[in-house]
Amino acid sequence: MTVSPLVWILTVAAIVGLLLFDYFFHVRTAHTPRLREAAIWSSLYVGIAVLFGLGMLIIGGPTMGSEYFAGYITEKALSVDNLFVFLILMNSFRVPRENQQKVLLFGIVFSLIARTAFIFLGSALLNTFSWVFYLFGVALLLTAGNMLKPETEESHSAQNVVVRLSRKVFPTTDYYDGDKLFTIENGKRALTPMMLVMAAIGGTDLMFALDSIPAIFGLTQNVYIVFTATAFSLLGLRQLYFLLDGLLDRLVYLSFGLAAILAFIGAKLILHALHENNLPFINGGEPVDVMEISTGLSLVVIVVVLVITIFASLFSTRGRTQTAMANARRDATAYLDSEYSDDPEERERIFRRLEGARDHIIALGPKAKKIVKNEPELLDLCRRAIESHDTAHAVAGTSHVSSSNSGTANPGDSPLDRS
Repeated sequence: MTVSPLVWILTVAAIVGLLLFDYFFHVRTAHTPRLREAAIWSSLYVGIAVLFGLGMLIIGGPTMGSEYFAGYITEKALSVDNLFVFLILMNSFRVPRENQQKVLLFGIVFSLIARTAFIFLGSALLNTFSWVFYLFGVALLLTAGNMLKPETEESHSAQNVVVRLSRKVFPTTDYYDGDKLFTIENGKRALTPMMLVMAAIGGTDLMFALDSIPAIFGLTQNVYIVFTATAFSLLGLRQLYFLLDGLLDRLVYLSFGLAAILAFIGAKLILHALHENNLPFINGGEPVDVMEISTGLSLVVIVVVLVITIFASLFSTRGRTQTAMANARRDATAYLDSEYSDDPEERERIFRRLEGARDHIIALGPKAKKIVKNEPELLDLCRRAIESHDTAHAVAGTSHVSSSNSGTANPGDSPLDRS
C-alpha cells in the first residue's frame, strides 16, 4: 500500500499537535504529576496508538496491521528499558522533581527527530544495498549480547562524553535556576545543570536510535509503518515514566527479554538477507533458499517473550528486593536533598515509600540479603532521612502545640532503630 503525501502531512501534523498539546497543557507549568494524572494520560496515548493500528488494520489489511503492532510493541518495550537510563540521569544530575517533565519531553522530541533521520537513512540504504540487511542483523545480535551484561548506574552516570565536552567548552554552574537552561554567574552567561542533563539525554537518545531502528526494520520495511510505530511508542513516554515510578527497577528481567527479542529479529533479518542475497562470496551471489519468518509469528514471539519477562520480574524475590533497594537509596537521597522538591505532598510520598522499602530490606532472608549491596551504608542513609523527617515534624508540632513536646518523636529514636 502506497501512502500519499497528504496522509504523511496529516500524520506528522497530528504527532506535532500532540507534542505541543503535551507541552502547553502539562509541561509548561512545572509540577509533579500525580499517579492518577499519569495513569489517565498514559492510557490515553496507548489508546490513540491502538486505534491508529486498528485503522491501519482495516484500511491497509492484515499485513500492515500486524507489522504496525509488532513494531509498536517492540519499540514501546525498548522505550521502557530506556526509561531506566533516564531515571539514572535524573538522579545523577539531581533534577528537581517538578522539572523532570520538561527534561523528559525534550528527550522524547529529540529522540523522535533522531530516529526519523535514522529511519529515512536506513530506508535509503536498504533500498540501495540489500547487504545492509546483514549489517542490521549482526548489529542486533551484538546489541542483544550487550544487553545480557550486568548494567550499573555507573555505566550511565552524568559524566558522559557529551557532558564532559560541554563542561570543557562552556562555563557551567552546579546549581539550578528554576527550569532555565542558562543563567548569569559572576556577570557571565553560563549553562545550568538543566542544559547539561538535556545534553546527556540527547546523547543517549542517539545510541538508543542505533538499536531501535534496525529492530523495527527487521519487522517491516514500510517507512510509514516504521515512522508511525516509532512515534506512537514515544508519545506518552513522559507519563509512563511517572506511572512506573518505583517499578522500573523491578523489571529485572526486561533486558533479558529484550535481548531475546532483538536476537530473534536479528536472525530474521539475516534470513531475509540470505533470501535476497547478492554478495558474490555467499552462494556465488545467488539467493539462498531459506525459511523466512512471517510478521504474524514475529508478533506472537514478541508478545509471549514480553509477558513471560514482565511476570517473572514482578513475582521474583530478586525483583522485589532490587526494587526496595533502589527505592530506599533513591528516596532517602531525594528526601535529604532540599532542592529535590518543595512540595509537601511529594516529600511525604517519597518518605512513605522509603519506610516501606526500608522495612522490606530489614525483613530480608539470608538468600535475598545477598542481593543487597552495601546494606549497612544503605540503612544508615535511610536512618538519616527518617531522622530528618522526625525532626521536621517535631519542630512543626512544637510551633503549634508546645505541650505536645513530650509526645514528639525523639530525632535520635528513629523508626529504623525501633525496628
